[in-house]
Amino acid sequence: MRGLPFFCLASASLYALVAMSLGIYMGASHDHVLAPAHAHLNLVGWVSVALYGLYYHAVPTAAETRLAKIHVAVASLGVVLLAPGIALAVLGITEGLASIGSLVTILSMLLFTTVIFTGRKTA
Repeated sequence: MRGLPFFCLASASLYALVAMSLGIYMGASHDHVLAPAHAHLNLVGWVSVALYGLYYHAVPTAAETRLAKIHVAVASLGVVLLAPGIALAVLGITEGLASIGSLVTILSMLLFTTVIFTGRKTA
């Protein structure tokens, strides 16, 4: 496996490691205030990005399109904005980054939905 599927699964595994580390930290410290950030990093970073990678592995013609590459770039941006943004929001610092991350993340899902339903090369 290489290309876009590999990038997705490698990225997802890194997101999972960060999320698990945060979970272990919260458990050890008995401070679970960052649980929403932990949960979103697991769901949006680990699960969603891994599923994208599995889809692109199963449908290699989709992975070759420019739209798929844009999708994965937007999805990655969404993860790195959303999870820290939620952490900042629950800490009472700012909600701005979480809002931007949310919009970027839903845009990535719209792009993925488009990739699935177009079923043709858009490169």
